[in-house]
Parts: sequence; C-alpha cells; structure tokens
Amino acid sequence: MAYIIEMLNIVKDFPGIRANDDVTLQVEKGSIHALLGENGAGKSTLMSILFGLYSPDGGSIRIRGESVRINDPNVANELGIGMVHQHFKLVHNFTVTENIILGLEPRAGLMIDVKRAAAKVAELSKLYGLDVDPNARIEEISVGMQQRVEILKMLYRDAEILIFDEPTAVLTPQEIHELMGIMRRLVEEGKTIVLITHKLKEIKEVADTCTVLRRGKLIGTVPVKDASEARMAEMMVGREVNFTVDKGPCSPGDVVLEISDLCVRNSKNLMAVKNLSLQVKRGEILGLCGIDGNGQAELIHALTGLSKIESGSVLINGSDVTHLPVRQRLDKGLGHIPEDRHRHGLVLDFRLDENMVIHSYGRPPFAQYGVLDFAAIRKNSERLIKEFDVRAGKGPATLARSMSGGNQQKAILAREIDRSPEAFIVAQPTRGLDVGAIEYIHKRLVAERDKGKAILLVSLELDEIMDVSDRIAVIYGGEIVGIVDSKETDENELGLMMSGSIRKAV
Repeated sequence: MAYIIEMLNIVKDFPGIRANDDVTLQVEKGSIHALLGENGAGKSTLMSILFGLYSPDGGSIRIRGESVRINDPNVANELGIGMVHQHFKLVHNFTVTENIILGLEPRAGLMIDVKRAAAKVAELSKLYGLDVDPNARIEEISVGMQQRVEILKMLYRDAEILIFDEPTAVLTPQEIHELMGIMRRLVEEGKTIVLITHKLKEIKEVADTCTVLRRGKLIGTVPVKDASEARMAEMMVGREVNFTVDKGPCSPGDVVLEISDLCVRNSKNLMAVKNLSLQVKRGEILGLCGIDGNGQAELIHALTGLSKIESGSVLINGSDVTHLPVRQRLDKGLGHIPEDRHRHGLVLDFRLDENMVIHSYGRPPFAQYGVLDFAAIRKNSERLIKEFDVRAGKGPATLARSMSGGNQQKAILAREIDRSPEAFIVAQPTRGLDVGAIEYIHKRLVAERDKGKAILLVSLELDEIMDVSDRIAVIYGGEIVGIVDSKETDENELGLMMSGSIRKAV
C-alpha cells in the first residue's frame, strides 16, 4: 500500500502534558484522511509537527517513502506540504494576490510582478473551481472566500499534501457544502488531504479514512464507509454519545429581555438591523437563525454594549439598558458568550484563572478592600476547569493564548454559565467543539432554561437551533421575517425564510 505520509510512533511533550503519546498516522496518496478527536486530543499538535511548527520528541516521519526531518514550515513547503490554519494567516488590507505571493514574490527587474502573479492566481482559481477575485482586498471578502485564499496559497506553492485544520469552524452551511466540493476536486487533481475535524457528518460526507485520537493517544484507524457516526463518536470520547438534546417542554414566564424597534448600523454605516423587535421570556430558549451577514453580529453587539444603538430600546427585567456601558449591563443581569472568542471572550495574554473572573475580579470572594485574593481566584478556576473539562496544560496558570480553540470556548462557557445571568446572549456556543462537549453544553443551556433564565441563542448551525430552541426567530436583511415553534417547523421552512422567500406574521 502506497503511503504518502507516515508519522511513526510520534511523541510530543509540553510542560505538564503529553500532547502526542506514541501516535502513528499513515495516509494513502490521493485520499482524504480525517483526523478526529476531542478538543485537546492532540490533532493540531500532530499536524503542526508535520508542517514543521513543532519538533517531535520521539518517532519518525516518512514522506513518499523517504525519511525526513521537518524543522520549519519552509522545509514542509519544499516537501509539498501546505496547511490551512483554523485562524487564517492573512493581511487584511492586502489584496488576494498580495497575500498569496507574500514571501515568494515574483520579480520583473526591481519591481514585484503582481500582474503575472494575479494571472497565475486566476488560473489556479479557475482550475479548482475556487471563484476568487485576485484583486479583491481581504477585508472586503467573506470568511468563506478568505479560506479559499488560504487554499490558493498552498496551491500557488505547488503543495501536494494539504492539511485543513478545522476548516468549517467559521463557515456557513452553504460555504461548508462548497468546501466539500472543492476538496473532492483537489483529490481528483492528485492532491492528498488531511482533514482535522470533530464534525462526524462532514467526515461521512467527504473522507475515505478516519484516524481517532483521544487524550493524545491513538485509538484506531477505520474506513469511513464501514464506520457509523455513533461508532466514531464513541471512539472519540470513550463513551456512548447522545445525539439528541434531552429536554422537556418549557414553561415560559415573564418577559426578561425585551427588544423594541431596534436599529443598528454596521461598519460601513449602513442600517444592518432594522426596526427589530423580540421578546425572550423567563424559562425559554429563543433561537435566532439566518444566513451569516444578515444582521446577527450587529444585533449581538448592540445588545451587549459593543456597538451603538441608533434607535429603539433594550430592557432587562423592565430596566432600560439601551445606552448603558458593558459593565453596567452585566450588573443588570446580562450574560454573553461571544461569537469571536479572541476579540470579545478572552484576554489572550492573561492566565486562565484571571480570565475566569474577568467580570467579577473586584468583588468578594475574589477581592477584599480592593486587594485581589489569588487563592480564591485559583480555587474558582480549579472548580470550573474540572466541572467543564477544560484541558489546560498548566491548569489555572495556563495562558489563554496557548490553549486550543475548543478549550478556549469551554473556558468562556464555564465563566458565563457559572455567573448564571438572567438574560443570556449565546452566540455560536459550540463552534469548534467536539460531539461530547456539544452534548454537555446543550445540556447546561437547557439546565439554565429550567432554572428560569431567558436565553437568546444565535447560531449558524440549523441542527443546533432546532434541537435546543423552544421558539425560533428567523432574521433576513436585518429584520425578523417570522417566529415559529421548534416542534412545528423543519429545515425546509426555515431555509425558505432564511433566504427571504417566505415571511410569517410576527
């Protein structure tokens, strides 16, 4: 059997944790090989070793049958290995072409030959059906298009082995479907793909083989066509996983969060939210769904105090918070799990225990007379780390920046759910999480609902919206085009409303 990649008995240690423990990965040429595991299972570490970002502490690597030492990404590029990272490495005020040729600029005399490079980018884009404008600026294109630019960066460098690290974590359902098609075309053109993911549905759709890691150890490698989602989930988390959300009927009470005739502008000074009104009651989860870019982000920022409200009002338990700063909204009973965990969820250069008390560090038990009580702060984080299974190499002392994306998300969820706010704005709560963590988070949200909290759940995952929500509001063009009972609707109806094809009386 011809293996293009052989990573044999790989060991990688970090302070306090063994990220890869005698892991062997063998990938056939011309295949899509999925690397599946929980957050912190060692998937990204293993691929970072293959791409030269880390050096292994043990084991060996063979590419196309030849033993190699990959000391840095330049060596990986020379071996035909490219990587699309979970968080894109793009310069936002550069064009697509300028980003792709960065570090490999073609010359025409003393000048960079951008025109020739743009022609090659356009040719590659057409060949692989990527449909990217070589002259567009990164800041002007969608997240899905930015990911295609990252793919073009690899193809421009003649990469034959393509590593995708959680490629669908920031994509809409439509963009995910398009990416699956792009992957198949890449394989048809002779490329080999390693897909780091935790999404079983996508593995079943596109992968040939799946290798499962758990807590740094190899659990097994299986042909995807012979393995059910339930079997792969059990291999990943070590127990049977319940794919349905176990919740009883809701008992809604008084209105906790009341949004009336809200208008909000976006960064281009256009009206992104238009006369939007919603009510979220005590003891219910109201799901908000829509195609990305229809005003969800602007609505969340307005509700949480991150952007200005043009007109309209926001009330929490009857108290007007429309123009209050963030801190005072939190004091009034608002909770927020942000969509962008790096910009709005964590201070990346703070320790984990510091991030766990970011909203309440100035109050007892974490401070007395203005002096921080570090023992109480540490004890609080130890409790939350254990309760929410946050994987952190140095425990409370771990820098937030050094944690995996999924564990960063768990830390935010732990902090916010532990605060148990009256009105809870929850945006993309399971983005980047594995099936075991998703099951747990959904259970915790339902538990908060059953305690009488009012939860506004904003998600691009239709399955999540339908499974967790009691009522579902659909947003299109910054307006609510309908509110339906989750038990009385289906994906088809929601899809038509999301596209603006039908409206229901609100």
